[in-house]
Amino acid sequence: MRSFRSEPILWIHIAGLATLPILLIMCLLFLSVGKPLLPVWIELCLVGTIGVLPLLWMQLRRPFYIFAILGIALKPENLTEQQRKILCLINTKFNRILSLVTAILLIGVLWEIYQIAPQVISISKFLPQWRILGLLLAALCFLACNLFLQIPVSVARILVTNDTEFAAIEPLSLEKIKQDFTILGVRVNNILPQRIVKVKTKE
Repeated sequence: MRSFRSEPILWIHIAGLATLPILLIMCLLFLSVGKPLLPVWIELCLVGTIGVLPLLWMQLRRPFYIFAILGIALKPENLTEQQRKILCLINTKFNRILSLVTAILLIGVLWEIYQIAPQVISISKFLPQWRILGLLLAALCFLACNLFLQIPVSVARILVTNDTEFAAIEPLSLEKIKQDFTILGVRVNNILPQRIVKVKTKE
């Protein structure tokens, strides 16, 4: 049996980290739009609430089903035993703690980029200077930042699991997967072409 670390979907989610700098820059630009209309703490609460709470709530209650990308999800009934073991590592107390710590760190990042936003006002002048719209777009970018960091953090936890620990895990039942995970997207039989999966399996 191939190593669980060679599961392609894990590395696709890790690669999602590459979008983080772009999303943070977009968030910074939108925060620099218009003149502040509200006190600093209200603006930060608005952006932080929209950008952090929905994903944090999801990760704490029903974690994201990682066998999904770009609005397409692999049907739970089509998961292999190894993939159902991987899901066991997602739905743990340790992963919930990681999600909380990640959210706190991102709030710290939000505070920092909010502080430097006035310095890039000249760059964002081409955008409509509507402060409320800028805050809402910044919040959506920050929500995307959370998504593309929270999921890779969960996946990283899987990749550092030792083989002995993984071998001892009991695969999740189909009922538990549907009950305990947030499955987003259209459900399909396969996400990645079978040819690619087979080649990687042989290797």
